[in-house]
Amino acid sequence: MSRTDTAVSDADLREVSLTRSEYERICAQLGRAPNRVELGMFGAMWSEHCGYKNSRPLLKLLPTDGKHVLIGAGEENAGAVDIGHGLAVVFKVESHNHPSAVEPFQGAATGVGGIVRDIFTMGARPIALLNSLRFGPLSDARNRYLFNGVVGGISHYGNCVGIPDVGGEVNFASCYAGNPLVNAMCVGIIPQEKLIRARARGAGNTLMLVGAATGRDGIHGASFASLDDPELSHRGVVQVGDPFMEKLLIEACLELGETDYLVGLQDLGAAGLTSSSVEAAHKGESGVDIDVSRVPCREEGMIPYEIMLSESQERMLAIVRRGAEEHVEAIFSRWGLHSTVIGRVTSDGIVRVRNGGEVVAEIPAHLLADAPTYVREGTLPTYLQETHAFQQESLPEPQDYNDVFLKLLASPNIASKECVFRQYDYSVQVNTVQGPGGDAAVLRVKGTPAGLAVTIDGNGQYCYLDPFGGGAIAVAEAARNLACVGAEPLALTNCLNFGNPEKTDVYYQLEGVIRGMVAACAALDVPVVSGNVSLYNETRGQPIYPTPMVGMIGKLESLQQSTTLAFQREGDVIALLGPQTDHCGGSEYVAHILGRVTGQVPSIDLDMEVRVQAVCRQSIRDGRISSAHDCSQGGLAVALAESAIAGGIGFQVDIPGAGRADGLLFGEGQSRIVVSLPEENLAAVRALAADHGVPLTVIGSVQGDAVVLGDTVSVPLASAQRAWQNGVAEALAAAG
Repeated sequence: MSRTDTAVSDADLREVSLTRSEYERICAQLGRAPNRVELGMFGAMWSEHCGYKNSRPLLKLLPTDGKHVLIGAGEENAGAVDIGHGLAVVFKVESHNHPSAVEPFQGAATGVGGIVRDIFTMGARPIALLNSLRFGPLSDARNRYLFNGVVGGISHYGNCVGIPDVGGEVNFASCYAGNPLVNAMCVGIIPQEKLIRARARGAGNTLMLVGAATGRDGIHGASFASLDDPELSHRGVVQVGDPFMEKLLIEACLELGETDYLVGLQDLGAAGLTSSSVEAAHKGESGVDIDVSRVPCREEGMIPYEIMLSESQERMLAIVRRGAEEHVEAIFSRWGLHSTVIGRVTSDGIVRVRNGGEVVAEIPAHLLADAPTYVREGTLPTYLQETHAFQQESLPEPQDYNDVFLKLLASPNIASKECVFRQYDYSVQVNTVQGPGGDAAVLRVKGTPAGLAVTIDGNGQYCYLDPFGGGAIAVAEAARNLACVGAEPLALTNCLNFGNPEKTDVYYQLEGVIRGMVAACAALDVPVVSGNVSLYNETRGQPIYPTPMVGMIGKLESLQQSTTLAFQREGDVIALLGPQTDHCGGSEYVAHILGRVTGQVPSIDLDMEVRVQAVCRQSIRDGRISSAHDCSQGGLAVALAESAIAGGIGFQVDIPGAGRADGLLFGEGQSRIVVSLPEENLAAVRALAADHGVPLTVIGSVQGDAVVLGDTVSVPLASAQRAWQNGVAEALAAAG
């Protein structure tokens, strides 16, 4: 290995996403200049995608401890929480934004494959997928291409690998036009005593590369995800997935996890063999010695640099007990998969890479794993002066409320996403009790009476207008979704999607959102156990909305103690839990009327939020509520309509509260849940609400075949259903 210093150009550093000062730091820590292989390894490990340089100091603010937490944030590939019965649920969300902007089908497909590996790496069987997606307006041909490609990639991979896609959300805004967001979440189940760690331990134990052969796809993928403007890149950094091989890999790894041959297991995701070996060595407080000449390659002439940085899919690094290699090979051979000894665990703390007899890289593991961090000073974005100056009184009141109501129902951000989720198999594995389209999906935990509720949610529009408030609302709404099916939240995972943090206004957004999430997590007593940060989401200098996606897991002691959003029977009373206001700043309604996102986001009283959710959960467990549905985008009018459409029964309500009708109907005030219940149960629910200090307002009843909101809105239920059901499909058809 050459020890001579060589000139490194700015272009060389940009290729590996390192700054000049970071390069000088590397030289100082090594006591020499890195060679090309080492520079590539540092670039990958110190990229924002792997090293969390700008977010790590802020992420430390998030609460990570809780009574149910078994494995917390940052400890392993995913978080794990206790769900009783000796079982753990393992879950995480990750982004695949930049690859999906370049090649949407494979970018989204391999995003699914990557998050699935994070789950079975820990020994858990994946039982559910969710996704949260953002695109530019469907009126643009490229946005339609991205939308169709991403949805196609998700459905292809998930359906082929046999994991149900049970929930998610899709939203549209112009800021995502060049930089779509593709966030994938996976959930798995495992007996607690069988959890596997991703650690290289025991000097002399064997490193085995298992699964697919290594190609040139995905080289510099981690660095690419740490640069802005994905449209200016090329397809060479996008991985290509094989879901059928992943299915074999799942079964082989789960079988291996049942033996005593395994010391640790790590998937090869971002930065490939570099990140997997470095992270395993660092967490195991050991070193590794790898010979890349032994790595099975599917392309001719691959050099050590390419082998170490390739992000070819469906590969795992198994740390195997010395002497058990043949047994492990037999397991993978039975599943038709490669398994090759490529190195061993050492005790010197060095990541050493050989190419046959030549040492091509030699770096202390802790240097690669310890990327520099940056604490910046954010500045208030200038646009907030204009948006906060918006006066609701300046908004023209609708001349035809029926027309506005139907157009809101048909708007792509509110309308049914059935045209998306009908492409997913959400019933495979027969665990799905409630699938896509509700507040949260509900899964049975086989062998027990219990159920899991899972959701993923986020509102970038709110965070754009109020980073702190939007961050708090993202957490609160995810928990509220769980409360609407009767589940107690256990823990959350998050994917934080932002622009370039080196810009002071973007850093202000990042810090504000995280602090808002911290406040809500503390109030709701929901710890963060895993997650991902995706920064530099910009196109031609224009950042996306600050968009935190919150995936949350909740527990149902019994599947019998749950409900849905659908109105169940004629004559049930409709009530509103929580406060009512006519504030409509930051709402979909304002965006629809004015054609721009403006106004101040509705404030959230986190103490009230906790109490509203408690009343809803307890009423469901007591069997007193027929339906429950969160008020979110589109406000009270849309929440009522969605419950009516789901149940196939209309309603007649009086508009509660004082103020402008449009604000009362379409404003998105927080901490509100629409419930329906038999009249004989009303007194008990009212008493429970009073005990918790929660407003309960009876607003009407379930009846007929029309949607009637006071004297303001009156349309046939069939018309409302048609508008809501066909909104996204018609937007696609009208555009192209």
